[in-house]
Amino acid sequence: MRTAGNIRSVFWVSSILCSLCVSLQFDPQDNYLIDCGSRSNVSVGGRVFVADDFYSSFLETPKILVNTSSISTLTTFDSALYKTARIFNETSDYTFPIRKPGRHWIRLYFYPFINNNHNLSMAKFSVSAQSFTLLKEFQVETGNLMKEYSLNISSDSLVLTFTPSSNSFAFINALEVVSQPDNLVPLEARTVGSQGSFRNLQKQALETVKRVNMGNVTVYPQNDTLWRFWDSDDSYLIHKFAKFVSNENAVNFTSGFSEDYIAPSSVYGTATTLDSADPLINANVTWHFDVIPGFEYLVRFHFCDIVSNSSSNHLSNVYINSWLVSRNFDVSNLTSNNFGVPYFMDAVVKVSDSSKLKVSVGPYSLEEIYPVVFLNGLEIMKISDSTGRLNVFESSKSSSKVKIIVIVGSSVGLFVAVVLAIVIFLFCRRRKLALVGHSKTEDVAVNGMEGKFANRTGLSGTKTGYYFPLSLIQEATDNFSENLVIGVGGFGKVYEGVLRENIKVAVKRGASESNQGLKEFWTEIEMLPQFRHRHLVSLIGYCDEQNEMIIIYEYMENGTLKRHLYGSDLPSLSWRKRLEICIGSAKGLHYLHTGSAKAIIHRDVKSANILLDENFMAKVADFGLSKTGPEIDKTHVSTAVKGSFGYLDPEYLTRQQLTEKSDVYSFGVVMFEVLCGRPVIDPSLPREKVNLVDWAMKLQKRGKLEEIVDPSIADQIKPDSLRKYGEIAEKCLAENGVLRPSMGDVLWNLECVLQLQGADERTNQNGELPSQVSHLETGESTVEFSMTSMEDLAGVSMSKVFAQMVKEEIM
Repeated sequence: MRTAGNIRSVFWVSSILCSLCVSLQFDPQDNYLIDCGSRSNVSVGGRVFVADDFYSSFLETPKILVNTSSISTLTTFDSALYKTARIFNETSDYTFPIRKPGRHWIRLYFYPFINNNHNLSMAKFSVSAQSFTLLKEFQVETGNLMKEYSLNISSDSLVLTFTPSSNSFAFINALEVVSQPDNLVPLEARTVGSQGSFRNLQKQALETVKRVNMGNVTVYPQNDTLWRFWDSDDSYLIHKFAKFVSNENAVNFTSGFSEDYIAPSSVYGTATTLDSADPLINANVTWHFDVIPGFEYLVRFHFCDIVSNSSSNHLSNVYINSWLVSRNFDVSNLTSNNFGVPYFMDAVVKVSDSSKLKVSVGPYSLEEIYPVVFLNGLEIMKISDSTGRLNVFESSKSSSKVKIIVIVGSSVGLFVAVVLAIVIFLFCRRRKLALVGHSKTEDVAVNGMEGKFANRTGLSGTKTGYYFPLSLIQEATDNFSENLVIGVGGFGKVYEGVLRENIKVAVKRGASESNQGLKEFWTEIEMLPQFRHRHLVSLIGYCDEQNEMIIIYEYMENGTLKRHLYGSDLPSLSWRKRLEICIGSAKGLHYLHTGSAKAIIHRDVKSANILLDENFMAKVADFGLSKTGPEIDKTHVSTAVKGSFGYLDPEYLTRQQLTEKSDVYSFGVVMFEVLCGRPVIDPSLPREKVNLVDWAMKLQKRGKLEEIVDPSIADQIKPDSLRKYGEIAEKCLAENGVLRPSMGDVLWNLECVLQLQGADERTNQNGELPSQVSHLETGESTVEFSMTSMEDLAGVSMSKVFAQMVKEEIM
């Protein structure tokens, strides 16, 4: 192990004295503060960053030293650290002696200045420590940046490695390696969205993503016992129903609860609270943060009651995205009703497919007192993955979302020129799928095809004008690039593709290990061309070349209904828009049930199979499990149970008897999903609330359905509209299928709900519906219908028009 002799002694004296000046509560055993590239010490916030010149022995070999003073544009509190830099032209190590093993901060400071010999914005490099990758192919193209990490060091040294990328170099302006208090990071934390805990947190590396002080106040390192920076929450906050408060004098650190090294009094002494003059307000205070998907995050909530009074209701709910972190949370009770005692709570959440993490606090229930809902501080820390990685290929200038857009755009530009002529030909010759049997040996030509595809025979022998060659699909999806994946299901992955003239499509590719397999593949491509309805997703083509199972649909810009209800950072849909989506979906299912001689039973109705176009018009999708309905003299189809857990008709589940009413039941589940904005099955909730249907039906029967309404729309729903909507959903979910309404009845009544929502004058003085629409039929519809817009009925013969009639929408 290297030693630094007398120079190191000077370092220890200066750094420890500095530490004592800032905080008497915590004395870091290891405290390396280095101003890289500098030949003199620099004081920042009461701490001394020692000249890099004194630490040549810490480096494997001395590297290029760069000095500049051209940083006039920087006015930050730590701007003195960015005047110099050390540059590495080859892989280089800093080796720090560790006096006390345990968790340490590693803080890396970057600023890409330009001097006569170097433009630091051109640097590209990786940084690792021990077995963890902190930065990979990293670039800082503009502005100053500090990256903060927390590592558990078990040996007597820490090796920090800078690795330049090919034909590039690495640099660092300043760095810190500082001991942390032993109990700052817990051994484990509860997981959100699944049962159990995340264990062995001490073994993981952490990266600080955000550290935020609520109350719209920035806290600088010199005011924090561990020299942390706390950003003001204003820029992350959705301001509706939020206000800022401050009362630092009320903070009372008490043994057994949060200590000042967990967060300082300047954090616990400010808060953002729910602001409303309505004592029955049912709203949340919400913050949005940028994150990188594919990682788990440790989220720490800081609470300190500095705002309540004796009549306050302290009960609140705490959420991360759509997941409930804590229900009926009462900080006063947790701190033995001591005013001003700080408290913190940890949770781990996996962010799979969103670049946003949303945190919300809101009232637990509506009572005849004003709820006190607040949050004082928040920390979001990325947890290293199983390979020890904390970062992906990413420049500091561009978010991962921007990079995806760039990659997609480049791919589109590459293949458009290649497939131009082929796509025009295919689209001009495309025609409706004609079924002529399923003999595997029959040699059938593709209608309208010429040249090399003139005698194409599908696996089932189906003659079709919808066939696409595999090479064309590969070009449209950049050879099935993972960057273009927009969904994953039981059948396989769905990719965004772009055909000629920028025609977007959705490409569903069956996985070789898919349990749904070949039968569902052919069911879908043979059934879809029979339908022409504005509320059903259209088939564009398919491919079975080289044993592939690929289906091409029209592209739906706004994705699934599910992702607009929960589990993403998308804006909340209004209540009126949700009703319109339900009505559109009901129209699509009504057409399936009545638009042909035999009903088509979808068999997998759920929010993930309702897609939304650019105008949020709903279309029912995914017909792989669809089944032709019973013969005229039969009441049901006997078949094996298939569908999605949580949506299955209990009668079909127990008797294996499938009818159109099985779709009605599933649609009733979707209706409650739309109303509540939560998953159908949520294991993180108390047992009585895990199953949405059971919980919602219990409250519907008690006349308390308003208690489970999505808080984001609670103030939009008119009582009569909610009452009628609940009645429809309840009828759909009847245990006995014969007691459920038809989809025609459901559609009629949903349109009545929409009218009630938008036309108060249609209710009488008692708030009742007009008598002609007050009763929900449970048999076939007996109400009168008028002809709807004919575009809903494209492709329907006149003999079947009467089955397709729906009531005109009153806008």
